[in-house]
Amino acid sequence: MSSSLFRLKRFSFNPSFLLPSPPRRFSHKPDDAVSSFLRMLSKNPPPPIIKFNKILASLAKKKQYSNVISLSQQMEFSEIASDVVNLNTLINCYCHLGRISFAFSVLGKILKRGYHPGSITFTTLIKSLCLNGEIRKALNFHDDVVAKGFQLDPVGYGTLINVLCKVGETKAALKLLRQVEGKPDLLMYSTIIDSLCKDKLVTDAFGLYHEMGVERISPDLFTYNALIGGLCVAGKFKKAVGLFKEMELKNNIKPDVSTFNILVDALCKKGKVKQAKNVLAVMIKQGVAPDLVTYSTLLDGYCLTKDMYKGKYVLNAMGRVGVTPNVDSYNIVINGFCKVKLVDEALALFEEMHHRELIPNTVIYNSLIDGLCKARRISCAVELVDVMHDTGHPADLITNNSLFDGLCKYHLLDKAIALFMKVKDHKIQPNIPTYTVIIDGLCKVGRLKIAQEIFQVLLSEGYNLNVMTYTVMINGYCKEGLLDEAQALLSKMEDNGCIPNAVNFQTIICALFEKNENDKAERLFREMIARDLL
Repeated sequence: MSSSLFRLKRFSFNPSFLLPSPPRRFSHKPDDAVSSFLRMLSKNPPPPIIKFNKILASLAKKKQYSNVISLSQQMEFSEIASDVVNLNTLINCYCHLGRISFAFSVLGKILKRGYHPGSITFTTLIKSLCLNGEIRKALNFHDDVVAKGFQLDPVGYGTLINVLCKVGETKAALKLLRQVEGKPDLLMYSTIIDSLCKDKLVTDAFGLYHEMGVERISPDLFTYNALIGGLCVAGKFKKAVGLFKEMELKNNIKPDVSTFNILVDALCKKGKVKQAKNVLAVMIKQGVAPDLVTYSTLLDGYCLTKDMYKGKYVLNAMGRVGVTPNVDSYNIVINGFCKVKLVDEALALFEEMHHRELIPNTVIYNSLIDGLCKARRISCAVELVDVMHDTGHPADLITNNSLFDGLCKYHLLDKAIALFMKVKDHKIQPNIPTYTVIIDGLCKVGRLKIAQEIFQVLLSEGYNLNVMTYTVMINGYCKEGLLDEAQALLSKMEDNGCIPNAVNFQTIICALFEKNENDKAERLFREMIARDLL
């Protein structure tokens, strides 16, 4: 904004904005506070403004923002002049209701009357702009505030830095940190360090951490957890462990469950579940009780390493140590068993959920349906879709894609097409994986013409086809001996924004050799080498 927000015309200030229509409307059933306020209005002379303000402040604390605005309008209608306290309360209420232009109009009234706005007023307005996504306006307004000789206090700056970081504006928060009058505090530094680590800017985060040392600001547990987490995400686990040790030895800060969970998560994501269990042992030894997050992370680790029976053991052991498994816990293990094709184990856990009165969600149903389809148990998968629907979980695109894949893979193409039409009738828009499975199924049963028609429709309607869709179509052409069409499609891939891969070249080269078209095959092989696809 080029002109200052302090110019009253920028606030669109209208002196009558507080004048109501006479009827009194309240967003909540009037309580004793509202009744007391209305009785006070009827007195002549009215009580001191401080008594009105006290009631308005109590209603604002109860989040009855619309009532505060209505009662303030009643004050204005009764010709009781509002003071700076009342006007600040109004700003707060308008901001909470997202009516920022009205809040700035009230600020205009404060300035016009010669009142001195406090840091809380400015903080409320800037915070509201940030939460409304108007970051640039918020920062410009802050600059106007400072240029006019006003200054936010540390609480104000801390609040704004926190809001900026929450909405992903870490650079703006860092810039604001440099404008703090005096020395920034621990909370400001830690908030930005945490945000930088989440943005994977760990080096910058450590720059601030070392700056804290120069400023003699001691980090706290939140600071260390942010940095340890940042190092783990960046793959610097040894440094994370070093910082973990420094935290306790240098600053006498005991790790909490979040600290340990960060380390357990980092190890499990690398498949190092044995080391993760060692961290768990240290955790228990230090008197820190593992929580649901700890055990869920371990379950994820066992699924990653396909060691599902150990995962099941952990799931069963959780209750014995006072941590009750939830739907997500079961989802992890059920999904893991399905991925290693132990569908009966997954179904047994599904039944166990019912005995524990845990309601399976769509994700669990989808895992089981996909597992059943891959195990050629299509009829069981279809039955489970019916159960899913009866329990209030309508099949989504993921559910149907699993069914399409199973039906097409086992040459039940007519059923797949019938399901496809049913999905379309239910206004579920098929995606590229859906069409790819259908095209692949059609090609495999020799219905290439229909597959080609679908493929061309997708191209003409502007779908961004991926390499898998092109691959199944090229396979289809080669299977039918249409090698010129396969090569033409390979040439068109890049024009359509899709880079061919090694499989595309290999499929056509093998088909050319089989038809003794060796020269064409060798030319394509040389192109494959030139593209560095070997």
